[in-house]
Amino acid sequence: MPGTNKAVFLDRDGVLNREMGDYVCRVEDFHILDNFEVLKDFQDRGYMLIVATNQGGLAKGWYNEDQLAEMHAHLRQSYQEKGIEFTDIFYCPHHPDFTGDCDCRKPKPGMLLKAIDKYDIDPAISYFIGDRERDVEAGTKAGVKGILIDSDQPISSIADQIL
Repeated sequence: MPGTNKAVFLDRDGVLNREMGDYVCRVEDFHILDNFEVLKDFQDRGYMLIVATNQGGLAKGWYNEDQLAEMHAHLRQSYQEKGIEFTDIFYCPHHPDFTGDCDCRKPKPGMLLKAIDKYDIDPAISYFIGDRERDVEAGTKAGVKGILIDSDQPISSIADQIL
């Protein structure tokens, strides 16, 4: 039985904050992209906004859980100031070279499936916006329509694909 809620899943780096070419390890390097208006529109249309991000830098020891929490608090606050609420932020702390295989690292759908279950989401009316093929692949495996954008591309340029 499909869920009753709809969601727009969002990759983090290159979608919500500027792509740095590698892991964003410090809040000082965390530059929010201006997607406020379009995400507010999605939210006003009844979509939950859920972040799903690979954070293999944790496994590599490049930053720790506290630093990641600080970056995510900054992300949430920046959007809250514009009236936008992220329902949740899911992240995969694993990296195949350091922690072996897992079910949550994109292109696997684990983070999306967890959110779908937790928030009673119907994947058939939900979307995943990401700047990597692995984002679209994870969405497809979870039954969600994946939308591929270029890194740092304004989400408003593909907003017409969100019905």
